[in-house]
Amino acid sequence: MVAALLPVKSVMPVRSTVRSLRLAPLAVAMGLLTACASGGGAKPQPSATVEALYGQLDQASKGYETALQQVRAGDAQSAQATLTHSLDQLKDSAARCGNTPGCDPQRFFSVFDRLLRLKDGSSIGDESLDNESDESTAALPTQGGASSLPQAQRSVTLLRGHNLSDLIAMNGPVKAALEMWLTQWRPNLMDAYVNYQYLRNEMWPQYEKADLPEALLFGLIAKESGGKVHAVSRSGAAGPLQFMYATGLRFGLTSDSGFDTRFDPTQSARANAEYIDEQLKVFNDNLELTLGAYNGGEGHMRRVVGSDTTVSFYDPRVYNQLSQETRDYVPAVLAAAWLFLHPDSYNLKFPNVNGEPGKVTLKRQASISELTVCLGSAGGMYDGWFRTLRNLNPRLDPQQEQPVGMNVALPKSLESVYAARCTDGPWPILASDLHNAVVPVAPQLYRASGRYLEQHRAPARVHRRQGSGADQQPQIPSRTCWPGAEAAGLSLSHAFSQTFEMRTIANVLA
Repeated sequence: MVAALLPVKSVMPVRSTVRSLRLAPLAVAMGLLTACASGGGAKPQPSATVEALYGQLDQASKGYETALQQVRAGDAQSAQATLTHSLDQLKDSAARCGNTPGCDPQRFFSVFDRLLRLKDGSSIGDESLDNESDESTAALPTQGGASSLPQAQRSVTLLRGHNLSDLIAMNGPVKAALEMWLTQWRPNLMDAYVNYQYLRNEMWPQYEKADLPEALLFGLIAKESGGKVHAVSRSGAAGPLQFMYATGLRFGLTSDSGFDTRFDPTQSARANAEYIDEQLKVFNDNLELTLGAYNGGEGHMRRVVGSDTTVSFYDPRVYNQLSQETRDYVPAVLAAAWLFLHPDSYNLKFPNVNGEPGKVTLKRQASISELTVCLGSAGGMYDGWFRTLRNLNPRLDPQQEQPVGMNVALPKSLESVYAARCTDGPWPILASDLHNAVVPVAPQLYRASGRYLEQHRAPARVHRRQGSGADQQPQIPSRTCWPGAEAAGLSLSHAFSQTFEMRTIANVLA
């Protein structure tokens, strides 16, 4: 298991030394190389100058490895000196390559990618776990995309005990997906990360038991639901990991007292881990094919792949027979997983989230919605706590008031906030007033769709044909905005005027 997947405390002792082992100083040099990258055509033999740059690159790479070994051995002073010299070499050779005819920038991209993997595979961890802000960042250049695939790519496999980042091929589709997560999908990625951190205590143990990487779980959540436990797709897939009904049943996601357990974070993560484990065995530990099966159906993927499970997902024999959704899905999941491991290397900063679970026993009747109002933006949650409370209490109707004595799950950091804001004082009173607000219900006659008119014109035509009178009109059911108002003889207009008058008086008195 990579250090980035371990608890924060396990990597803290080396944090002060780690901060200097970033690849951020290469950002400018790599940016220069991007403009120089070109493809196509046979390349001449490199000149002596180019060979010298390649030699400097190799020395810098070996020096970086030595620095990592020195850190592991506890020799921070030597590691710093070695690292400084190596990074200076790497920056210098990368910058000179951009101005030297015949120098291949892709060679430098590959070294940069390799050093990222070396860092991840060490006990150093990832800077994203640090509490301090990080102004030094680096970015991997992106080239190509799904439209320009090579004939075959290295198969991406998941082998127990191997680092996930060692197994993700940094090819065109993954790079294109990285760009999407860092641009158009960036808000979704950040929301997914925050939602996952509050669900982590329920979901991650299920993956850990199955010996699967946490980054893969996050990649799936980010792509499938964004960490919204009650997400339902147009095709009927439901829950944080979007199980179809039949597939969910196969992995034990059934109905529990009327509750669809596909919406249960723990059960959904368990079922997902079992599914991934099953399909990895089917596809000979080929993670890309497994993810393709998860999205496009294992039956279809098996037919496409046939008996050769060593084939790459990007082999035209496979890739060209998949839907566009599946072609996009696999690299998107892998790219989100990669960013989970290496956020700082892509100018990405995930927020610090204290997801320690807690609970409160209600001191007064309240719904999830009311609790959201009285908790406000506590803890800097400017979007409010509705999504988190909804995720942590998937069996509760968010609009249904829960009785006194009911236990409600929430982040532990909110326990004291609940006691201060939601048990007494103005906020729970305001929340209750808003929650119980009356909304008048307009008769269906005035709905834009016109379906109500069609429903009641037909009976009118029948009456006329039966000689019941041309002037006879169908009866429009009375609709009121108060429960029981109809029984009390109140019309819609009367009920609304009474409601408006009482709310106006209350506002004046307040």
